[in-house]
Amino acid sequence: MYGVGLGPGDPELLTLAAVRAIEGADVVAYHSARHGRSIARSIAAGHIRPEQIEERLMYPLTVETTDHPGGYRGALDDFYAEAAERLAAHLDAGRTVAVLAEGDPLFYGSYQHMHKRLAHRYETTVIPGVTSVSAAAARLGEPLCEAEEVLTIVPGTLPEDELTARLAGTDSAVVMKLGRTFPTVKRALERAGRLDDARYVERAFMAGERTGRLTDVDPESVPYFAVAVLPSRIDEQPPVREKGEVVVVGTGPAGAPWLTPESRGALVNADDLVGYTTYLDRVPVLRAGQRRHGSDNKVESERAEFALELARRGRRVAVVSGGDPGVFAMATAVLEVAAEPAYADVPVRVLPGVTAANAAAAAAGAPLGHDYATVSLSDRLKPWDVIAGRLRATAEADLVLAIYNPGSRSRTHQVAAARELLLELRPQETPVVVARDVGGPEQSVRILTLGTLDPTEVDMRTLLLIGSSQTRVTERADGSTIAWTPRRYG
Repeated sequence: MYGVGLGPGDPELLTLAAVRAIEGADVVAYHSARHGRSIARSIAAGHIRPEQIEERLMYPLTVETTDHPGGYRGALDDFYAEAAERLAAHLDAGRTVAVLAEGDPLFYGSYQHMHKRLAHRYETTVIPGVTSVSAAAARLGEPLCEAEEVLTIVPGTLPEDELTARLAGTDSAVVMKLGRTFPTVKRALERAGRLDDARYVERAFMAGERTGRLTDVDPESVPYFAVAVLPSRIDEQPPVREKGEVVVVGTGPAGAPWLTPESRGALVNADDLVGYTTYLDRVPVLRAGQRRHGSDNKVESERAEFALELARRGRRVAVVSGGDPGVFAMATAVLEVAAEPAYADVPVRVLPGVTAANAAAAAAGAPLGHDYATVSLSDRLKPWDVIAGRLRATAEADLVLAIYNPGSRSRTHQVAAARELLLELRPQETPVVVARDVGGPEQSVRILTLGTLDPTEVDMRTLLLIGSSQTRVTERADGSTIAWTPRRYG
């Protein structure tokens, strides 16, 4: 059996291997809709001989409903099984079978259903073909992806939210199977901030070919054989805008693996990245031409003002923050400056990220399974007596406590002071999670007790989770230890 890739439609794009397989086969098989016409056969027609046996595998349905007990999927599964057995009969009789496939046989094609049912039973060769993705890029005359860019290929039949997330979080993309999905795809591109970049290709290398900007296309005119393309952005120049925007992006506790698709999309789409240098270094080079503006960790207000000034000049700015930008991070700094009259008309958005507390809790089990509080031990922006009062109130309320910013080179006494204060109200056996560099190369997560906590081992990259009276510690069969707080109290 040969799975023969025919390319996107022009017979001149057939490979030599494809032509040899078609001409040398005893049986030529191809799929068709119920009208009986087959695009695949029309592409290969010049190489099919009169004496060859033709097997037309006619779909029982395409998009209409069915009374099959297994529904649409059940009807197709029965069809594929019956079609495979028809081909198997020829193969059992010693005949060579060429199964024609538009584009590439194993790329969104009907042939793959025959392959899965027959390739383990018969000697099989798959002959690749030019895909519709390559054909569309060729017709547009624009690079599809370059250097370290990521190409995402998605079917337009995905739900709109899923499409939006996939398109927002990639560099280049091709959306297949448009037709009736076109309005949904267009909305997803707009929500992802990529609609202006989108190109449209219809019937590439076939009769009736059409290309252009996707925004210019009438939705009623879009056939199934059409794709939306987001080309390479390597040489893209930022558009001239009257007004830009600021997006505050949470990168999670350790960079790329913790980014949400929405946050990655904001970083990809930004003209400028602004942030504490350590956090900026976590963001890979996403697009050529982006400007990076790193600064020290103690100039949050200046950083926020700088970002808003860039946006006021028409730049699209991403302010990069670790964890979640609204938890002891940059969102408040940006919004505080944005509240000034000079920046009242600059759009500002805040995108959530995985918090350090949530990441540490997940690494340890589920210690935040019930009510909890978060407190920063940094007394750079608030006095220690306020911090101490909140620690005491949290302990008296029997809340699990997530402690941020426990110590640094210039702050060495806070952890010891907090431990002594908490020991006045909680027993020494209270579980404590000491989580350092969660998600990073030096990740360390230990579960010990409040009585055995050594303050000298805690630094700025550490987060502490102090259990409540309900928090439990369990040894697992594999030797690991987990901490968890039941949701049922008492």
